[in-house]
Amino acid sequence: MTMSNAVIVDVVRTASGKGKPGGALSGIHPVELLATTLRGLLERSDLDPELIDDVIAGCVSQSGEQAANTGRNAVLAAGLPESIPATTIDRQCGSSQQAAHFAAQGVIAGAYDVVIACGVESMSRVPMFSNFAGRNPYEPLDGRYPDGLVPQGVSAELIAARWKLDRQTLDEYSAESHRRAAAATASGAFGTEILPIGDHDTDETIRASTTVERLAGLKPSFQDPTLYERFPEITWSITPGNSSPLSDGASAALIMSEEKANALGLTPRARFHSFAVTGSDPLFMLTGIIPATHKLLQRSGLTLDDIDSYEVNEAFAPVPLIWLQEFGADPAKLNPRGGAIALGHPLGASGTKLLTTLVNQLEATGGRYGLQTMCEGGGMANAMIIERLG
Repeated sequence: MTMSNAVIVDVVRTASGKGKPGGALSGIHPVELLATTLRGLLERSDLDPELIDDVIAGCVSQSGEQAANTGRNAVLAAGLPESIPATTIDRQCGSSQQAAHFAAQGVIAGAYDVVIACGVESMSRVPMFSNFAGRNPYEPLDGRYPDGLVPQGVSAELIAARWKLDRQTLDEYSAESHRRAAAATASGAFGTEILPIGDHDTDETIRASTTVERLAGLKPSFQDPTLYERFPEITWSITPGNSSPLSDGASAALIMSEEKANALGLTPRARFHSFAVTGSDPLFMLTGIIPATHKLLQRSGLTLDDIDSYEVNEAFAPVPLIWLQEFGADPAKLNPRGGAIALGHPLGASGTKLLTTLVNQLEATGGRYGLQTMCEGGGMANAMIIERLG
């Protein structure tokens, strides 16, 4: 086996639907949602599906309609050859980003020529935490963390307190996310990245009328009197307005060796430059983006000044804000088309969803390098750099 460049031939996403009954995508089974996305991806490149070596899918709540290896079921539902294998992985919110890492690393190692990384989450049909089945999966950790771990929203509160991010700052950031997303939609910027599902081709979670004043009227979502004594520093500032909304969606990336793409007459859009993944404190579980980015930059030989666009997943407003503080990054380059607070966060689909936006943003602006990082439940984070080609 020889080392190969791993390239992105194409990448697409659905528009987000509200992750509740009546949302634009709530009537679609998650397997069919991903299957439709896979078919759309392959139709765009006119690729013979017999060439696909593997499909790696991200999905977080793997129960109910998302159980039993959603990736494989989507391959079959899409009408693709039975010879194409698939696996479904869970690295929490970064599941499909990890799928892209595994896919690209398989190409680089020579194990794959053609592979699809993808993800899906139907939060309307398979609610978050439904895979817990009424049990506490963290109970075996009580010996190591005797005071107990906390939900992600409380972690966001702890981060806001430690980094001294007040409610006004969080709401200002969130309003700007909606403004940017609305502007990108109005300009047609998303037209090159969204695969329409029926007549749904616009992110349902964007609220163009969002203002700081409106956000200020929302009540905290995670306020818990039982935690007052344990965490007196918390000011309880995390609301539905400065958090990512529950969302439905799917996304997919067609990844190949550069040699295979050239042999097929396909034009690569970007190549994978470098990767990092790390664990972090599970109490402050959303901070892993900081060590992951440091590790990534060290491995890449690049500095943040070399990067033209950054996608830092907006699980909660404090996450991108602490990343900006840590790296002294340019706010104009951060989530320039808006982020998950406006565009939605369909958990297992978000990694390749952000990758879709990053590739299209680099092409639209002529940028060379893009950086993407995502915090993940349990205290982890993925980070990668891609290089635009052409």
